[in-house]
Amino acid sequence: MSNPSSLHNQTQQWRALDAAHHIHPFSDTAALNKEGVRVITRADGVYLWDSEGHKILDGMSGLWCVQLGYGNKELAEAGYEALKTLPYYNHFFKTSNPYTIELAAKLASVLPDGHERVLFANSGSEANDSALKLIRYYWNLKGKPEKKIHLSRDYAYHGVTFAAASLSGLTPMHPQFDLPLPGFEKVPGPYWFGAKAAGHGDIDADEFGELIAKKMEERIVEIGPDRIASFSAEPVQGAGGLIFPPESYWPAVQKICRKYDILVHLDEVITGFGRVGEWFGAQAYKIAPDIMTMAKGLSSGYQPISAISLGSRMGEAISNSNEELVHGYTYSGHPVASAVALKNLEVMERDGLVARVNSIGPYLQRSMREALAGNPIVGEIRGKGLLCAIELVPDGKERAFFPDPGNVGTHCRNYCFNSGLIMRAIRDTMVCAPPLTITEAEVDELVAKAKDAIDRTAKDFGKA
Repeated sequence: MSNPSSLHNQTQQWRALDAAHHIHPFSDTAALNKEGVRVITRADGVYLWDSEGHKILDGMSGLWCVQLGYGNKELAEAGYEALKTLPYYNHFFKTSNPYTIELAAKLASVLPDGHERVLFANSGSEANDSALKLIRYYWNLKGKPEKKIHLSRDYAYHGVTFAAASLSGLTPMHPQFDLPLPGFEKVPGPYWFGAKAAGHGDIDADEFGELIAKKMEERIVEIGPDRIASFSAEPVQGAGGLIFPPESYWPAVQKICRKYDILVHLDEVITGFGRVGEWFGAQAYKIAPDIMTMAKGLSSGYQPISAISLGSRMGEAISNSNEELVHGYTYSGHPVASAVALKNLEVMERDGLVARVNSIGPYLQRSMREALAGNPIVGEIRGKGLLCAIELVPDGKERAFFPDPGNVGTHCRNYCFNSGLIMRAIRDTMVCAPPLTITEAEVDELVAKAKDAIDRTAKDFGKA
């Protein structure tokens, strides 16, 4: 970013107001205020522009969410029409609205088999928090109130509410808030690239997937299966570093959950709505969840909305409980958000964007591998659909990590930002998840900018 003295007056004013009044998520406020924020003023397609006129390719779809790209007029018009017609009403007083009714029905048509019933919320965190409540309610209805422990994985990210943060396996999220809460336990994640550093040697990926499933079963037995309510997992672990499970992993895990009568809660907040080449990661990895959560791509980020879908087992029990469900939000199924989400799904289906990911996704993966072949600090390039991760390591031939995790990744991310590309650094893993509408020419631009940043990082750390 430019020196403050060279910035336009409007940028300086916005920066000053932001520093005085706005506390940012996941940021060191004092350091950010000293540096000054970058003010994003408009967007179109896969590009953003800041208040200084710099054009930026958004390789992260905002926060993994802008499936249709920016500036889609159909979504804007759907929201505008809803705002004029029914800007708000709730679902508490035996009422509903056409937008939410039709959205629920549309979701049921693309969700995994058995997922016919949907509840709405406003964010992925809220959806996951709601899912845990519904899981506990289900077991209470079934006469098993002792099943209260929620399993999740190391490197998991499920949100920031008290419950969702406790469910998350990214431990830096916990100390400031005295988390995790009681009732949350962790099992290992299927992070094959890190297996050697963790002491498992040169283990085959499928063997590793089975090993991690076995360790999960051992933990279940140790805790006591009768106390465990659910296992929560992302099909692909997103904010934990884009960890793609070995093929052996999910079949083994599902078998274990069935064996011990543990509900499978699938967090599709990132993987849902076409990101991995199917409507949901459940379909891509042949997972049969009891409950699913989704957000982000549901509206392409144009409106805040999330949803929880119930498989037949939970759906039948809860919908036929013959008592009030004491749960809901002021904005559950907001008519404007529902209208935009409904149009988003309509456009995705009409334009064949989910199927398109199976052609543009492999092009991204192939292009990234070709561009970075032989780079001394690239240990692995992994991906599926329009998700791609690049592990930066001291020696590309060894699966070891840099000391002070995050330092090299942040260094590389800064090169990306300064050259007009948004990529995310998770520890020392560079990740991207561009809009599903990205073209081959835009992929070429993304890859070229990523290569330049990684090449420069390699040189700075004496590896070029």
